[in-house]
Amino acid sequence: MARGAETRKRILGTAVELASREGLEALTIGKLSEALEMSKAGLFAHFGSKEELQLATVESARKVFIERAVAPAFQAEAGISRLLALCERWLDYSESFEGGCFFAAASSEFDGRPGPVRDRVAECMKEWLSALERAVKEAQQLGHVSKDVDPRQVGFELNALELGSNWAKQLFNDKSAVHRSRVAMRERLHSIATPAGRKLLNPRVRTKA
Repeated sequence: MARGAETRKRILGTAVELASREGLEALTIGKLSEALEMSKAGLFAHFGSKEELQLATVESARKVFIERAVAPAFQAEAGISRLLALCERWLDYSESFEGGCFFAAASSEFDGRPGPVRDRVAECMKEWLSALERAVKEAQQLGHVSKDVDPRQVGFELNALELGSNWAKQLFNDKSAVHRSRVAMRERLHSIATPAGRKLLNPRVRTKA
């Protein structure tokens, strides 16, 4: 990899970490310059504007999400095991950042701000919801999930549980939030699973005393 590409990758890695803690709007060339001990001129050579920096950071965060959550989940067998893996790997990914899930923060920050950054964040979230829906449909086709289940509804609920755990962990410093979300997701999957699917979900996670 060329030196310029290596430098850009390092810059964006730091940008994603900063944005997950402080928000995309607070992400500036100045803050990055301090965090990386680079000159502002050097950073401007990679990003011509704040919006360009924000969009590049979103793209970098998407790659991280795929590497840490999506790709590992697809190592699981197709069907309800993969659906569960997608949920659990998301939780692992969110815990890998001091500021929690990048997209949870960005979604909340930009949901009422029209523009290219909001549009790209929304597209990334739609990709995730679509991945959950496809996993539910695949599980139905394999006989692991009831045919009567609405994949879109299940995807919505699982995503809501994931975002809820991130919210509780970050806002209240609730150290049990991720565990509670794991329990809730398994319970939801168990409720829609066929007998064959339930066998693949066991042993079930139980709440802490």
